[in-house]
Amino acid sequence: MCRWAAWLGQPLFLSEMLTAPSHSLIHQSREASKCKTAINADGFGLAWYDQRPTPGLYRDVYPAWSDPNLRSLAEQVRARLFLAHVRASTGAATSRNNCHPFVHGRWAFMHNGQVGGFEQFRKEADMLIPAPLYGDRKGASDSEALFLVACGFGLDADPQGAVARSVGLFEEISRTAGIGPHMRVGAAFSDGQTLYAVRYASDDRAPSLFYQWNAQWQGWSVVSEPFDTDLSAWTEVPKGSFCRFTATDCDIVPFQPEGQRRAA
Repeated sequence: MCRWAAWLGQPLFLSEMLTAPSHSLIHQSREASKCKTAINADGFGLAWYDQRPTPGLYRDVYPAWSDPNLRSLAEQVRARLFLAHVRASTGAATSRNNCHPFVHGRWAFMHNGQVGGFEQFRKEADMLIPAPLYGDRKGASDSEALFLVACGFGLDADPQGAVARSVGLFEEISRTAGIGPHMRVGAAFSDGQTLYAVRYASDDRAPSLFYQWNAQWQGWSVVSEPFDTDLSAWTEVPKGSFCRFTATDCDIVPFQPEGQRRAA
């Protein structure tokens, strides 16, 4: 499993979440506490939005704790919206193209979880990516494929519906393959204006997801696990939820995948 953190609000130095806190994201890359594996050393990545509609992107294959460039970047870059991820692979190779976040146009997407048996049906999954989007399929991970299929289902017009259809379709294929866990997803994604997050699993082990309104920084922190020890300041997102964060508001509604083979 992976760890990630996202921010939406007043411009904030990335270091406030990546390096400065006692349980920062870089600290979690070595000592995560709310996932199956404490070590998340299979690469890292950042996507951030500031003056342009499309995100900046920086990814590499090193463990996050060992890259001095990441620390320097986090100390200097301030953004109103960013997504940061440290990776623990569930099967795909450690390569820059398999590091999160993934970007298509103005969208950035990162994921913590897995699709059971993905290596058995990776070709079938790739065939679900619309041809105009397939040029963005750079890696081999289930997460990137899930994202691009969601883009094809209309992420621009209906973010919740597109992700529900993508997750539902991949879960159905996994069930057909008979390899569990069929679907576990703790994801965050953004179009540069709104920050979205989803927490869902086909079993009872949905990846962890928390959020808080930070009055000091004036914005939303959305994380796979808190970056400080004051857990009372955080709200855990219920399992089976879809979250929408704007500059001032938070909306959390039930999330249920949609089976696509029957709808096709």
